[in-house]
Amino acid sequence: QVQLVESGGGLVQAGGSLRLSCAASGNIFSVSDMGWYRRAPGKQRELVAVITRAGIINYADSVKGRFTISRENAKNTVYLQMNSLKPEDTAVYYCTGDFNYGYRYWGQGTQVTVSS
Repeated sequence: QVQLVESGGGLVQAGGSLRLSCAASGNIFSVSDMGWYRRAPGKQRELVAVITRAGIINYADSVKGRFTISRENAKNTVYLQMNSLKPEDTAVYYCTGDFNYGYRYWGQGTQVTVSS
């Protein structure tokens, strides 16, 4: 089993910044893609950003230029630096990763609330 634990969510004013972290632990012998999704109230879950083990990155159009994803492979950790936050970024943010040759795991989520 693999566990993903997110941290760093909270309440911030519009224009502010937050940094999310997600650390994976457990029986890990391979890690490929890691990333972040979010689910806003009344909406479907959507991709925010994903990063491959080699560092290739893909962002949702809505966050390009404001959010930065990064990872530390040695620590099985992925980060999401969120700048210039907007009220529409309010959501529960979920960390995810592909481990052990094809098994996808999810974190429990961390709430991000941006006030106007």
